[in-house]
Amino acid sequence: MNTNALLVIDVQKDVLANATNVPEVVSKINLLISSARTSNVPVIWVQHSDEYLVEGSTGWEIVNELKPLQNEIRIYKTHSSSFVETDLQAQLDSLGTKTLIITGAQTNYCVNATSNAGVELGYQVTLVSDAHTTEDSDTETATELIEEKNLSFAQIGQVLKTSEISF
Repeated sequence: MNTNALLVIDVQKDVLANATNVPEVVSKINLLISSARTSNVPVIWVQHSDEYLVEGSTGWEIVNELKPLQNEIRIYKTHSSSFVETDLQAQLDSLGTKTLIITGAQTNYCVNATSNAGVELGYQVTLVSDAHTTEDSDTETATELIEEKNLSFAQIGQVLKTSEISF
């Protein structure tokens, strides 16, 4: 039994609007989705909403380059962590998931909170180093934020490139 699940976090039009390396990151996520589907690994789509990112609006939609399938799990959240006030953990438990492969946006918010929460909840968590993105902050570039997350997460979880992921 495959115990992996691929999380695709907040790859929404407005979330990626000012992010860095979007074409490359989206391409890597697409490769991972294709590989996961071929291996019968669940692909779980997470979408954020708040007062700026209104559920159902054009900006809230998943980017056009990525196509969720009808039978794939969708998680709708209003907090940075995909686990807070959602049924994500129940969904993962029902699938027998032990390992989370994490991709998406924003590195320093929802990807950070979800990957850290996954470790705290006892999952083996792999952050795909070249398949998450963010935008510049007031004090750091997006590239610096991504590099920092990859370095810090390696202390508590696994950090691999897309090319190193096998389902």
